[in-house]
Amino acid sequence: MLLIADHKAHPVKKPCFIPTLLLVAVVARAEVPETTGVFPLSARELATARDRLAHGDASLAPALAELRAEADRALQLRPMSVMDKLRTTPSGDKHDYISLAPYWWPDPKNPKGPYIRHDGLRNPEAENEKFSDHAAWAKVSTAIRTLGLAYYFTGNEAYAEHAAKLARTWFLDPATRMNPNLNFGQYVTGVNEGREEGIIEFLSLVPACDSLTLIGTSPAWTQKDVAAFHAWLGAYFTWLTESPTGRAEAAALNNHGTCDDVQIAYIALLLGKTDYAKKLLVDDLQKRLAQQVEPDGRQPLELARTKSLNYSLKNLEGLFALAGLGDRVGIDWWHYATPDGRSLRVALRYLAPYADPAKPWIQSDVIAGDRTRLFALFAQALHHGDDPLFREMMHFSPADARWHLLWP
Repeated sequence: MLLIADHKAHPVKKPCFIPTLLLVAVVARAEVPETTGVFPLSARELATARDRLAHGDASLAPALAELRAEADRALQLRPMSVMDKLRTTPSGDKHDYISLAPYWWPDPKNPKGPYIRHDGLRNPEAENEKFSDHAAWAKVSTAIRTLGLAYYFTGNEAYAEHAAKLARTWFLDPATRMNPNLNFGQYVTGVNEGREEGIIEFLSLVPACDSLTLIGTSPAWTQKDVAAFHAWLGAYFTWLTESPTGRAEAAALNNHGTCDDVQIAYIALLLGKTDYAKKLLVDDLQKRLAQQVEPDGRQPLELARTKSLNYSLKNLEGLFALAGLGDRVGIDWWHYATPDGRSLRVALRYLAPYADPAKPWIQSDVIAGDRTRLFALFAQALHHGDDPLFREMMHFSPADARWHLLWP
């Protein structure tokens, strides 16, 4: 969605059916209690999905088959690290992460001068692995997330082993580990060496961490690995919350601030800083939800962007992730509403009709929004109260979408 949601676009497919005996054979049996360290996800819902598969629930079979196929492809990804890039960061230490601001381009009127911004249009330079770590991190974090979930549902040790190898290479091995900071994230050529906006590139750390928790029952991810990784997260948490760059991103009013808070609250819970997480999640009911969502469900700061649907979805996914974290500390975001009606549900109801691919979006975005992201949001919302509109829109969801396994 984030929310650890499945953002991959799919055509609508008819359900396929897998024999019950095959389902039972591929579903792992290790128990994962509700107190496990998965947070935006629900360990209870994951266990429910796995139990239904084990008992022959064919409705979940297409999603499991697609997850296995994605995990098999992820096995082919070589371990990658920040040391792979050819350039050295301004610090002189290649262990530091660096990335180029994606919407900034050379100025045709001044080719050797500072880059200029074209919101929503990605500069291909930003994905060049020779000079930026972003593309490599995106591949690694996506693979870890997929492999961890596939291990949980199948028990295939190869998935756990490769997820652990990818994580150790990126975070732990002295020769290849990333330093726990994003000082040089999303730099702008000719303008700065790094910006707070780069922190959003590590939102995918959250589902990666959950997946590493899910492989905790495997010998591939040892207690030594867990301790070392938590030490890395502790240092990154300190940088997020105390560095000028981290504080600047926390002050952002739009999806950047939301996604920053998701990382902070998540890591705080993972490290046992429960009081810190709880205060942030209480404060964010006003700081994020009440400030970013209008009484009619619009998110004005996201609608102002040239990719207004995608950014409306991104911010709402972040708010849903905060709600999932709130569940872990007894803070109910799902039923919270301001006196004038601002709430998660009203924000989702505003976007819900656009799950129908034939319904035109309200603006002409430079890139069409990925409407399939709505289905994971519907599934989560329906776990916290019925809504005929959400149920109706679910008919547009592909049968093999990952949300079926996460929120069955």
